[in-house]
Amino acid sequence: MSTLELTRRQALRALPAVLLAGAGTAAGAADDPSLAAAECVIPAKAGGGFDLTCALARDGLQVVRPSRPPLGQRFLPGGIGAVAFDRIATGRMGGPAILVAFSSGSLLNIAQGRFGPHSPSAARWIAALGTDYGVIAVHRDSPYRSLQDLMAVLRQEPSKVVFGAGGTVGSQDWVKAALLLRAAGRDHKSMRFVSFEGGGDALSALQGKHVDVFPGDAAEALQAIAGGAAVRILAVLSDAALGGGLAGIPTARAQKVDLAWPTVRGVYMSADVAEAAARGWIDAFAEAMAAPGYPALRERHRLYPFSLTGAALEDHVMASLARYKDVAADLGLRRWGR
Repeated sequence: MSTLELTRRQALRALPAVLLAGAGTAAGAADDPSLAAAECVIPAKAGGGFDLTCALARDGLQVVRPSRPPLGQRFLPGGIGAVAFDRIATGRMGGPAILVAFSSGSLLNIAQGRFGPHSPSAARWIAALGTDYGVIAVHRDSPYRSLQDLMAVLRQEPSKVVFGAGGTVGSQDWVKAALLLRAAGRDHKSMRFVSFEGGGDALSALQGKHVDVFPGDAAEALQAIAGGAAVRILAVLSDAALGGGLAGIPTARAQKVDLAWPTVRGVYMSADVAEAAARGWIDAFAEAMAAPGYPALRERHRLYPFSLTGAALEDHVMASLARYKDVAADLGLRRWGR
């Protein structure tokens, strides 16, 4: 074994003790090489919600440990999270220095068995950092000026509308579009849907007018708009009107379409990680999210309040999986692989 590899393994073994020292600890910790090895895996291409999640995780931890190396970031696209979850579940990726971004969409896919034959207990659910909300967005020059404009066309001739978003049949963006077709009184199986590897690619296609409607998430849409993308949001899929970047944008329900879709965003790690290491991460994120500056930081990443860690997050995950199984069954989505 090379000296470099030996040093790396020693660093990884040292990580739990460093994390347990707390998010604001003292002297010597800032120089520990194990912290430089810690990274957040983004299981999609750049520009989507997972990218934002890892950025918020990095920045949130820096608030309470400013002298330490920032959490690294690595892209691992494939199946909108399926490849990363499979590698965690099979032990091909993991350890105390690896976090992976997830969303409610990840849980929807797990509920359908789309992330492989793995139990949700293959992951240790560490922290929910905030919540996003679904949106229905179009090109800035689109003839659809309101959600009701779009609904009118869907009621008359749904084949005229091409949806484009991250994931394939059964993904959360596909489900949003399917529920929109249902609300228009049409069979969701008649929907035209173009699949992309993440919201960033889908938004690029929308901007290029290759698709008509983006049934994605607010954070990625707002990020694209802030970057100059020619995108307009017709509706936000929340229970009530929101502030921040979504201020002034009507909900679907306010436009007489009964559709809401919150998207929780957070991080998980391998369930095989030692309890001490997992608890260190849970405590670090709990401290970060309790810090006075965290709400402003979360808003800067275009997310809304929703903070859970540890057992409370595990309970939320289990309840969400049960709910998503019902949604999938109602839409006629078969259990993946059966």
